[in-house]
Amino acid sequence: MLKSKDLLGLKELSAEEISEILTTAEMMKMVLDSNSKKTSHLQGRSVVTLFYENSTRTRLSFELASKYMGSVSANISTSGSSVNKGESLLDTVRTIDMMATDIIIMRHNQSGAPHFIAPHLKSSVVNAGDGMNEHPTQALLDMFTMKSNFGKVEGLKVVICGDIYHSRVARSNVIGLTKLGAEVTLFGPPTMLPMGIDKMGCKVAKSVQEAVEGCDVVMGLRVQLERQNQSLFPSVSEYANFYAISQDVLKLAKDNAIVLHPGPCNHGVELPSIVYDSPQSLINEQVKNGVAIRMAILYMLMARRNQQ
Repeated sequence: MLKSKDLLGLKELSAEEISEILTTAEMMKMVLDSNSKKTSHLQGRSVVTLFYENSTRTRLSFELASKYMGSVSANISTSGSSVNKGESLLDTVRTIDMMATDIIIMRHNQSGAPHFIAPHLKSSVVNAGDGMNEHPTQALLDMFTMKSNFGKVEGLKVVICGDIYHSRVARSNVIGLTKLGAEVTLFGPPTMLPMGIDKMGCKVAKSVQEAVEGCDVVMGLRVQLERQNQSLFPSVSEYANFYAISQDVLKLAKDNAIVLHPGPCNHGVELPSIVYDSPQSLINEQVKNGVAIRMAILYMLMARRNQQ
């Protein structure tokens, strides 16, 4: 059982809690694979998604996860809410909280926003990505995909390549994977590597070849141009030449290595399409696993609320 009423980041979770989420997701994936996807785990409960940033996979998978388990669900986009009238974040979430909402799933462009609102609410808060800080449910689905393929996470050699500096996905993965005993290596343009990242228990490679050689998992990251005030590399073509996970680079990994990407992917930049669509790519499987992970999280948070 989760110790907190909220899921704000993997930094706050123990290795045991992470493992329990992954185990629970296995049962939820069986529900997804069945002919009838409806369960009554959240019957009579309410879930609201509140997104201050654009999203396809995270938002839709949370909405489907809640509906598959029988909850009353609603979604709010800031473009159609009182946020456009100047309403503050705290006033917005307090309004949602007072409508007998059980779980608020929030994405925000400011790091720490979920941590700020959680103490003020009776609702459970799930961090669906906050600025450049964390994206815990993405890292959980990534680890679930690894475990489903290899039968374990401990001992795996995982390489994360690309825009590390702006990536909340990378931060959550480093935290979660190291807690479960994986060996994590990062690689990207020097201008896209945050200072002190190696102090989080991971390695930093000097070339993509060095990073990928002998690894079990290769994860590409999207170049987040929307978070850059200035260009951090000369050109997209140069980035692709030096930092993309090409077919030749992938051959340096183990024969049974898998390719992951949180999406959306800039084809021909982080990955060429031939790698994205290769048999080693489990990128589409990640999407399905995302629903199972989010079902598991909602189930476990509600189980904790039921015991209060």
